[in-house]
Amino acid sequence: MVKTKELFDLTHTAASSLLERVEYPWEALSGISDLILEIGKTLPEDEYDHPEEDVWIAKDATVFATAYIHGPCIIGHNTEVRQCAFIRGSALVGNDCVVGNSTELKNVILFDNVQVPHYNYVGDSILGYKAHMGAGSITSNVKGDRSNVVVKSPEEGNLETGRYKFGAMLGDFAEIGCNSVLNPGTVIGKNTQIYPVSCVRGVVPADSIYKTKDDIVIKRK
Repeated sequence: MVKTKELFDLTHTAASSLLERVEYPWEALSGISDLILEIGKTLPEDEYDHPEEDVWIAKDATVFATAYIHGPCIIGHNTEVRQCAFIRGSALVGNDCVVGNSTELKNVILFDNVQVPHYNYVGDSILGYKAHMGAGSITSNVKGDRSNVVVKSPEEGNLETGRYKFGAMLGDFAEIGCNSVLNPGTVIGKNTQIYPVSCVRGVVPADSIYKTKDDIVIKRK
């Protein structure tokens, strides 16, 4: 439930060359910046603007004047970056995405069709195809004691990540309810829904509905 191939369809991201080399997706977090720089040099000038160093924005993307974008960063085709969005760097944003008002991104991969539309913080995280974070939901990427993050998998036990900054991995089609907090090292399986105002940690299985930590039900087929 926590391996790259179990969470993501890699045909929906420009990061496929990086992700296909790692067993666990968080192993790719340290390579996002270099990947963006590598891809950026190959992007066609007739499709992408290059407004400043290490920043590439698709010409058909919509970026509001009040948005802040720092490199390395790629903004994909038909993506909308709304008012006061704060992209701090190392952000690979796919096609047809929404980065909403006052949303902050740092060291992330957003697959195609991802929506983080209202007051979200997403740091040191990967969001799969068509993942959606409701208004005010955030990834918490640092533990209170600053120790390295451990992914607690029911199938594989405690997985040492070697990272003290690690937010969340959201599988394809994950739905995160409004004002939820995804604690460091959270992994949300494909097609899983998190109830609003949830405090989530650990691994939530695919095709499930998270109501509370003690009430997780499998979706009906």
